[in-house]
Amino acid sequence: MNNEETKEMIENYVEAYNSFDVEGIVKLLHKDILFRNFSNDELNTETRGTEEFRELAEQSAKIFSSRRQTIIDYRAIDDKVEVQIDYEGKLAVDLPNGLKIGDTLQLKGKSVFGIKEGKLSLIEDYS
Repeated sequence: MNNEETKEMIENYVEAYNSFDVEGIVKLLHKDILFRNFSNDELNTETRGTEEFRELAEQSAKIFSSRRQTIIDYRAIDDKVEVQIDYEGKLAVDLPNGLKIGDTLQLKGKSVFGIKEGKLSLIEDYS
């Protein structure tokens, strides 16, 4: 894949994520997708394969009434693409950490994407 195709695939992933389109996301994933979420440099979530990813995506979608990832910048690093992200989400449920329905989360972070056989094979989110 060339840089434009990779960039388009990542943009399609973010667009599907923002619109809660789990099927649209899964279509872009390699069957052996590895997903990891890091918060404060600590791994807190990991899935392997499209079914585990789908389950997590469906659970996560229920937490927010709206959410938006905005891509700020792209950078190729070896065989991966690092994307700087601004994130905003409005909660649809109360969370154990004290955040309440209607509260807005705003984060800056990055996502690292790997591509294999024309599909997303690695997604690592850092916030």
